[in-house]
Amino acid sequence: MQEDILIQISNKIKETRRNKNITVQQLATQANVSKGLISQIENNRTVPSLPVLMSIVQSLGLDLTEFFNGIQANGGTEKIVIKRSADYKHFKKETAKGFDYQRIFTRNMAGGAVDFVLLKLKKGANRSQMVKTDAYEYKYIIQGTVEYLIEEKVYTLQEGDSLFFDGRLGHKPANIGKTDALILVVYFFQTNS
Repeated sequence: MQEDILIQISNKIKETRRNKNITVQQLATQANVSKGLISQIENNRTVPSLPVLMSIVQSLGLDLTEFFNGIQANGGTEKIVIKRSADYKHFKKETAKGFDYQRIFTRNMAGGAVDFVLLKLKKGANRSQMVKTDAYEYKYIIQGTVEYLIEEKVYTLQEGDSLFFDGRLGHKPANIGKTDALILVVYFFQTNS
C-alpha cells in the first residue's frame, strides 16, 4: 500500500537531508525558512506551501523531477483495504523521550488525508514544549492514563476515553499512569479549509 503523498514528501525531505549530512538549521537557512518549519514539515505536522516546497527541494540540491521520482499518490479507489501488521512503520516525530510512533494506515480521501498512528508513551513520558499540527486530531486511549494539556486546560484520559480537537491549538500529552500508555491517534488533514 502506498503511503499518503504528503507523508512521502515529508519522509523524502528528511531522508535526503540526512543522506547529505545537512542539519535542519542548515536546510532552513538555505531555504530561507525557519528551523521550526522544517521540523514541522519533516514530522508531518504541517504541509508546506508550493513555494516553500520548491525552495526546500532546491536547497537540497535536487530538481523537482528528481525529487518527485518514486513518489506516487494513493488513488484511494479500493473499497476494501487490508494492511498487515508487518507493514506498520515506526517513525520519530520529535526528540521527546518515551514517544514511540507507529504508522498503521494512511489514506487520501475527498477533502484531505487521514493518518492512523499508534503512539506508545513510556511510563513518565512528557514533552517539554507544546506542539501544533495542521490537522484535526482524534485520540483513543487503548491502555494507561494520559494527561493532555491543550492551550491552558488539562484533560485526564483513562483507558477507553477519547479526545478530538483542532491540532492547531498548542498541545502536549504526558503519561501520568503507572505503566506505559497506548493511544490510537487519527490525524485528519483537510485540503480545503
